Amino acid sequence: MLTKYIFVSGGVISGIGKGNTSASIALLLQNRGYTVTVVKCENYLNIDSGLINPIEHGDPFLMDDGTEADMDMGTYEKFLGKNMHKHNFITMGQIYKAVIDRERNFGYDGEDVEAIPHVTDEILMRIKEAGTAEKADIVVVELGGTAGEYQNILYYEASRLLSRDKKNTVLHVHVSYLPTPSHLGEPKTKPTQLSVRYLNSMGIQPDFIVARAEKQMDERRRARFSLFCSVDPENVIDAVDLASVYLIPPHFVEQKFDEKVLNMLGLPIHSLNISSWEKMAETITAKKTKKITVAIVGKYFATGEYQLKDSYAALMDAIDHASWANGIETKTTWIQAEKLEKGDMKDLEGVDGIIVPIGWGARGVEGKIKAIEYARTKKIPYFGLCYGMQLAVVEYARNVLGLKGAHTVECDADTVHPVIHMISGQDEIVKRRAYGGTMRLGRWECRVKPGTISDESYIQYSGYSNGDKKIVGERHRHRYEFNDAYTEQIEKAGMVIAGRSIVENLVEIIEFPRKVHPFFVGTQYHPEYRSRPLEPHPLFLSFLRACAQAK
Repeated sequence: MLTKYIFVSGGVISGIGKGNTSASIALLLQNRGYTVTVVKCENYLNIDSGLINPIEHGDPFLMDDGTEADMDMGTYEKFLGKNMHKHNFITMGQIYKAVIDRERNFGYDGEDVEAIPHVTDEILMRIKEAGTAEKADIVVVELGGTAGEYQNILYYEASRLLSRDKKNTVLHVHVSYLPTPSHLGEPKTKPTQLSVRYLNSMGIQPDFIVARAEKQMDERRRARFSLFCSVDPENVIDAVDLASVYLIPPHFVEQKFDEKVLNMLGLPIHSLNISSWEKMAETITAKKTKKITVAIVGKYFATGEYQLKDSYAALMDAIDHASWANGIETKTTWIQAEKLEKGDMKDLEGVDGIIVPIGWGARGVEGKIKAIEYARTKKIPYFGLCYGMQLAVVEYARNVLGLKGAHTVECDADTVHPVIHMISGQDEIVKRRAYGGTMRLGRWECRVKPGTISDESYIQYSGYSNGDKKIVGERHRHRYEFNDAYTEQIEKAGMVIAGRSIVENLVEIIEFPRKVHPFFVGTQYHPEYRSRPLEPHPLFLSFLRACAQAK
């Protein structure tokens, strides 16, 4: 069978749900028996998302193979229930670099290298390679940005060229915004009309329009879209705001969106089974009798006068997944770490749990340490993720071991007690796997100590990749490590080293016994990147359960 391609573009504004739409289409087609993969095409010239400020572009998503990618990769993993890979993520920086490197190596045999066809050929080659690598029947390609931006025009041109060369194997879905201005009181289709005009000017006619809106679309708006955008009325898909993005696939099924896509691609319509997804949807919308508040102490919350959660997107998703599975309604309160540095803990009063997530560098670090001390001494369930684990060690060394000035060398290169440091030979250790210089990136295996809270969690929620050997595979994104020179002092004082890496014997998990603290766990790895709606991460499940029990 010829591989089929579905291009998903966006109009009017960014952030209207291209990723969720792409993932939902892919999920439904996968659950109809087709092998499906998804490719994200990003506009920026960065090679990956690892060095982009999370406030600017959201939380980079970390994959098993070490790729630091756009957070839509996480959306695809969560919907499809399978890992994404490096070949699923394309940036314009990757494309230009590959073309220029090939030109410098005489790969074009002296041709004058141009945007068309050489750049578009590189784009199409990568899209096709992703399909080949996964033996995909269907490749869903999400085009970053919005129609009409100069940065992404070559992606659109590539899709047009593929449509020309592969008739009846390519279709185009355009996700656009249907606003309802409060002073008018009716939805306006003109913004979408204009974005479709942009597509038409590039030689692309969308086959489907997915209309994001605050209220369900009426027949008049559907007719207007059909008239002015040349799309059949039945192919204008309603995408009204829902209580959760995970309710989108059933909403699409109600409109037979997946069946229409298969018909247009000339593919048989096999039976659909999304019973587990529908059951989860019921859980999401069910009334919760237990309510808790979890404080997230970080520094990537603000953009101008606004707060945004995309800086910690994977974390927020992991909390949602575990909350639904536990039947808990979790309210998150975001606390700027710098506000706590003067010792005013009012913002933490009354919370049922505290999380300190990723957040490199010295800014706000003393506020995070104070939050950790507060959680430890007040017996409030605590979960430290990466930096949150390292700073828990710093706090304990200072306030329990009495090691004055103890710190991570990331913040104080001259500290007399470098309880967190860069291990010798770090470059040699990580060059086998890392794409980010001296960082440990991607999936690494850890052996968990029997009888610990972490062990109990992985057992209870089937989280072990090898239960007999107590081995888990978790995703990492860090440079500094626990300093083993302090292991004896730390353990003698009561902190438990609950997990170590298989290859280098590095500390991966620290915690306190349950008799000392209801839940105090720090992981060097990032469990949030492995959480999925149908498979919440064991440690998040245990953490939120502890928060609810301690309430």
